[in-house]
Amino acid sequence: MKKKIIAYDLGTGGNKASLYDADGVCLSRTFDPYQTFYPRSGFHEQKPADWWKSIVKTTKQLLEKTDVNVDEIECLAISGHSLGVVPLDKKGRLLRDNIPIWSDSRAGAQAEWFFRKIDQDAWYMITGNGFPAKLYSVFKILWYRDHDPEVFNEISRVIGTKDYINYLLTGEIKTDYSYASGSGVYDLKRWDYSSELIALSGLEEAIFPEIVPSTEILGQLTPHAADSLGLPREVKVACGGVDNSCMALGAGNIESGKVYLSLGSSAWIAVSDVNPVLDADHRPFVFTHVIPDMFTSAVSIFSAGNSFRWIRDQICPDLIKKAEESHQDVYEMMVSLAEKSPPGANKLLFNPSLAGGSSQEPDPNIRGAFSGLDLGHKRSDLIRAGMEGIAMNLGSVLKVLNKFSDLSDHMVIVGGGSKSKLWREIFADVFNMNIVKTNIGDEAGSLGAAAIAAVGCGLWNDFSKIEEILVVESVSKPVQKNKQVYQKLEEVYEKLRDSQADIGRSLSNITF
Repeated sequence: MKKKIIAYDLGTGGNKASLYDADGVCLSRTFDPYQTFYPRSGFHEQKPADWWKSIVKTTKQLLEKTDVNVDEIECLAISGHSLGVVPLDKKGRLLRDNIPIWSDSRAGAQAEWFFRKIDQDAWYMITGNGFPAKLYSVFKILWYRDHDPEVFNEISRVIGTKDYINYLLTGEIKTDYSYASGSGVYDLKRWDYSSELIALSGLEEAIFPEIVPSTEILGQLTPHAADSLGLPREVKVACGGVDNSCMALGAGNIESGKVYLSLGSSAWIAVSDVNPVLDADHRPFVFTHVIPDMFTSAVSIFSAGNSFRWIRDQICPDLIKKAEESHQDVYEMMVSLAEKSPPGANKLLFNPSLAGGSSQEPDPNIRGAFSGLDLGHKRSDLIRAGMEGIAMNLGSVLKVLNKFSDLSDHMVIVGGGSKSKLWREIFADVFNMNIVKTNIGDEAGSLGAAAIAAVGCGLWNDFSKIEEILVVESVSKPVQKNKQVYQKLEEVYEKLRDSQADIGRSLSNITF
C-alpha cells in the first residue's frame, strides 16, 4: 500500500489542503477561503469555527478529486498563520467566537504597560519578536484581561491557530517550538518559555501550552474528527509548525545561509541559521525553525503584492475587464506593458508602503508614493516602477540580513509573485544575486507541513529529502548594465523612502 500525506496550509485568506505521496510529490490540492472581520480600527478577527469547517470541506474535496484510498493516508500536519490567541476553558471549550489574528493591532496599550517593566530592546533581544510588539500573542491575552474579563477569568489555555485544529483532531493541547516563539514570552536561545517574561506579564505559566517538536505525533484522529473528515481513525497527526518556518522548510532553507524570498501580498526575505539574527535597531523577526537547533530570521515589507494589486485596480481597470472577457491573466497583461518600459522606468520611482511600514522601515506611518512623474511617463512606466519599487524596498531591508549573516549567492523565490519572469529579473539586478525559481512556487508552506508529517510518522529519516524534491526551473542572473541602473537609483530611492516616512509621521498627527 502506497502511503499518502495530507498537508494543510491554514493561511490568512483561507485553507489549502494538499495530498502528497511518500516521495513528497503533490498529487492534488484544493483551497477554501474564509472571512476576516474588521469590526473596529486595528481589529482583525477570524472565527475558529470557520477554520474547522474549511479543514473538513477541503479534506472531502481532496478525497473526491483524487479518489484516493483513505487507508493509504498515513499522517497529516498543519502550517498555521502565526500569533494566534484561541482561548479555551478547563473543559477545552472555545470561549470566543471571533479571535484576533496575527495582524490584529488592538493591544497597543497592553504592550505599553508591559514595557514599563522591561526595556523593549531587552525584550526583543530575548524573544526575536520583531513585528510591532502589539501584534504578539501575550499582549492580545492581556487585552482579554482588560477588555473581556468574563472570558479571561475562564481561560485555562490560550493556543495558536493550527494548535486549535490539532486539538479538534486529536484532543491534545500542545504547540511546537516554532509557534511558541511568536508568543512574546519565549526565550529563543533557551528554547523555552521565559519564566521571567511571563512573570512580568502577570499571567499564569499554565496558560501557555506545552511545547513539543514539530514532528512529534500528537496522536490519532478522534472518532468525531475521523467521521467529520472521512478518514480512518488510525491517521496520525504531527504537531506541525508556524507558517514562516514551514515555508522556510518547503523553500529548501535546511542549511545555514540558505535564503528565500516570499513574494505575496506582503513580502519577506528569510535566512536559516544555527544562530538567530538579532539587531535592536532594525529588528528582524525571528522564529524558531521547525528543524531542530535552527532559526529562521527575516526582514519584511508589509506592502508588495497588495500594492501591485492597488496599481491594477486604480490604474488598470480596463485591463481587468479585458482579462475577464478574454479569459487572460490581468497580471500577465500588466507585465507585458511593463516590459515596454526600460530598467529604471524612465526615472520614475515608486515607494510601495501603502500598508505602512515594518520594523525594518523608517517609520510605521510611512506611506506610498510615485515620485519623479512628468508628462512623458506612460502607464507602462508606472507599472514597471511599481515592480521595481517593491524590489528596491526589499533590497533596502535585505541589507540588515547581509550585515549579520553570510548569505548564499542565490535566493529562492516563492509565492504568487514568483511566476513573473520580469519580476525575477528585476530582483536579480536589484539584489545582485541569482534568483532561483523552483517547481514549488507558492506551495512552500504546504510542502513544509508535508515534510514535517513525513518525518514525524517515519516515512522520511530527516528533512534532507527536501533537496531531492526541489527542482530548479529557472535562474535569473544579474545583468551588469541593469544592475548599474539600480545602483544609481538606490540613493534617490532611499531619499524617497525617508521623505515618505517624514510625511507619514506628519499626516498621522493631523485630524479632520
